[in-house]
Amino acid sequence: MPPSEAPFTGGCQCGAVRFAVGRLGRGSICHCRMCQKAFGAFFGPLVTSFDVVWTRGAPKYFASSDKIRRGFCADCGTPLTYEEIGRPADQQLEIAIGAFDDPTVAAPAIQVNVTDKLPFFDGLAALPVRTEYSPGWLEFMATLVCHQHPDHDTAYWPPKQGLTA
Repeated sequence: MPPSEAPFTGGCQCGAVRFAVGRLGRGSICHCRMCQKAFGAFFGPLVTSFDVVWTRGAPKYFASSDKIRRGFCADCGTPLTYEEIGRPADQQLEIAIGAFDDPTVAAPAIQVNVTDKLPFFDGLAALPVRTEYSPGWLEFMATLVCHQHPDHDTAYWPPKQGLTA
């Protein structure tokens, strides 16, 4: 069951950057070409976030336009924020929904910049779903060791065991 009360926590894939959000606004998916490139995906999933505190590390930034900068983890590249340049730091910003420990707290409620929506996007849900896997694939997945930060805060990171540079 997703948490329904703040703080809403999250961070990057490697754990170098962590955050806590006091209040969530509206979730959206942005189809603009800049979001497609920033996320390396068909759209950018973002949620308006208030009272954001960086609890471990901080994002690095890239100005994707003269009005917008995007925060990301400098260590692993995880997209983290979409921010209006010059907006006071204590005001809202957009945080990548997938960066939350529990992304279900921020379901998108609107699509924006649909003029850049990729022509195949609306048909994605109708694609066939793979339900059978080869024994080789199942063996591969069973032996996989994940180096991703867990979906919860940790006292320190990286752990004493597990990750290596």
